[in-house]
Amino acid sequence: MSTANTLKTVFLLGLLSALLLVGGQAMGGRRGLYLGLTLAVVMNFASYFFSDKIALSMYSAQPVTETENVDVYRRVAPMVRQLCHRMEIPLPRLWLIPEDSPNAFATGRNPAHASVALTAGVLQLMDDRELEGVIAHELGHVLNRDILTSSIAATIAAAITSIAQMAFFFGGRRDDEEEGGGMVGGIAMLILGPIAATLIQMAISRTREFAADAAAAKYTGTPYGLVSALGKLENWSQRIPMAANPATAHMFIIKPFSGQSLMRLFSTHPSTEARIAALQAIR
Repeated sequence: MSTANTLKTVFLLGLLSALLLVGGQAMGGRRGLYLGLTLAVVMNFASYFFSDKIALSMYSAQPVTETENVDVYRRVAPMVRQLCHRMEIPLPRLWLIPEDSPNAFATGRNPAHASVALTAGVLQLMDDRELEGVIAHELGHVLNRDILTSSIAATIAAAITSIAQMAFFFGGRRDDEEEGGGMVGGIAMLILGPIAATLIQMAISRTREFAADAAAAKYTGTPYGLVSALGKLENWSQRIPMAANPATAHMFIIKPFSGQSLMRLFSTHPSTEARIAALQAIR
């Protein structure tokens, strides 16, 4: 893992611990603080070792192997092998998400424990050149070693939202002699928690998308497969909305379009137009 990503990971795990401690105290005073400390230890362990499995399970991802989802494997595996050879990274595990909305993401704690997940929709929508661009983008995240940071950010975003909700419902229910923010603190966390979670996702996600796009252009030999794919993704992700968990929105190649949440005002991705312009500027 690069020094920058190591520092990001340490920062995020530390932030998760602080949030659990503060949230625990807000809900239960001293006893809540001890509970938060226990949860911090458990969550840090789970975030590092199991964040990829958590993300994949959220979308009922199915393995893609020589014996499972064989048609997908036959189409995708040759592209993945060729790209991984060029990038000099291990082969990731492949997954199919049974979802009509076109999208994809990569996850894992390092290139040796990486996974790439593709929706059924992206496989149906893309021709081989476009699909290669999408896969190269996701492998770019693996190559750049930002998949762990992204996966941990998803866990933290989910934790912040959960803590905010718990603080609201239970923040005022503790012994009078114990210090804490009470219901006012709970209401503040309910309002600010989801915003804080999205801001964390934005800080992690926006620049890394440009880097993964550039890697895709480099290792496929052309930016235009991904340019065409991004155009289709922008269009069809709105036509076929995806009921994605907001905590994992930043992990996808393009932000899942739900058409319902006010949090879409805080985009976890740079605009598709800006990404296409950056790709077209590559010579």
